[in-house]
Amino acid sequence: MALALCAALLESGSSRADEPKRAVPDFDGRGPPPTTPGDVALWVPRIVFSPLYLTSEYVIRRPLGAAIVAAERSNLPRVLYDFFAFGPDHKSGFAPIAFLDLGFNPSVGLYLFWDDAFGKGNDLRLRGSTWGSHWLAGSLTDRLRLHGKDTLALNVTAVRRPDHAYFGQGPRTLQSDLSRFGEDRIDGSVAIELRLWRASELKTGVGVRTVSLYHGDYWSDPSVEQQAATGAFPVPYGFDRGYTAPYSHALVALDTREPRPAPGSGIRFELEGEQGGDVRHVPGSSWVRYGATAGGFLDLNDHGRVLSLTVATLFADPLGAAPIPFTELVSLGGDAPMPGFFPGRLIDRSAAVATLQYRWPIAPFLDGAMQFAAGNVFGVHLAEFQPSLLRFSGAIGIASVGSPDSSIECKVGFGSETIEHGGQVDSLRVVLGANRF
Repeated sequence: MALALCAALLESGSSRADEPKRAVPDFDGRGPPPTTPGDVALWVPRIVFSPLYLTSEYVIRRPLGAAIVAAERSNLPRVLYDFFAFGPDHKSGFAPIAFLDLGFNPSVGLYLFWDDAFGKGNDLRLRGSTWGSHWLAGSLTDRLRLHGKDTLALNVTAVRRPDHAYFGQGPRTLQSDLSRFGEDRIDGSVAIELRLWRASELKTGVGVRTVSLYHGDYWSDPSVEQQAATGAFPVPYGFDRGYTAPYSHALVALDTREPRPAPGSGIRFELEGEQGGDVRHVPGSSWVRYGATAGGFLDLNDHGRVLSLTVATLFADPLGAAPIPFTELVSLGGDAPMPGFFPGRLIDRSAAVATLQYRWPIAPFLDGAMQFAAGNVFGVHLAEFQPSLLRFSGAIGIASVGSPDSSIECKVGFGSETIEHGGQVDSLRVVLGANRF
């Protein structure tokens, strides 16, 4: 009897295993969740950026994620935190920093911080970097936290480096015209930053900068004077005289997005301007720089995967008869729009850029980003603007978010010549490090 019952159960189980799996009942009668526009739109960046995404996912994010998990299991973050930060509340400390921008001298240095220095709400930041006696940089920031997230900050920065790049001025400059110049710059400013509705903000401040320019060098690249002697371009205005310029600066932004971790959809409109003038020479140059940026942001899954499109126009106008020093003109590349180019790769009196970008979270306080931009610099008020003079810039990488004082960045980018010149990619930029100057 028992054997017969076991046989029956085994036979029953065998027959049920051969039956197709029963669908999950629709208990609430609402059916499967509907496909949203975001679900459909998500396939657009997946297809367009799939080669770059696979590189970021399997070369950057997954190895980085594995390293973070291994570090957490070994308690390494706590050990490092206790070593580099001091005091019972870890309000002060230090960290080594290094920065590499391929095509320029690297730098190594030290970053120090002290929260609630000399009193509650006063934060000090000190950074210093070097690559020999001809490459020195340092900055001091004293930030007073006001009501809420409003701040009042004093900032002093001094930089000496011999390897700045100059390619000439205008939309048709060539990568082959690369030259180098040296710069000594000291900049001191006082600024107030007010946080308004959602991510909207108002920044305004005054300062003074003094700049000296001279013969530069990097490996075998020619200096500005040497390249100008070949007829590639004229020596730019301001190179042989430098300047000392008091200035005032203001930025106002209307931003409908809420702070993270809220969904990142929204729009942003930004206006920025700066007025300055040379008081070292009589008569001296004076100028105004201004620009506007408009952007739309769509969080494709409400979890930080944001597709955005921004359009920016930038202008620089003299306020007198003297021209503007070339280091105060509109510039694209580096930290400015179109980061696939070297810093200062493109300079002139105006610029127009459109940027398509996709950002996604990789780890706490760390985002991945892919972007593609089209634009260029032009003459007075976008003179000569035409589609054939557009250039293209692309970049992919990771960067830390959330802190105005410390940053980590890893980026690979490219830049092209103008469509008129063939649009060939002839500029590669690789960036790796923290706390640049």
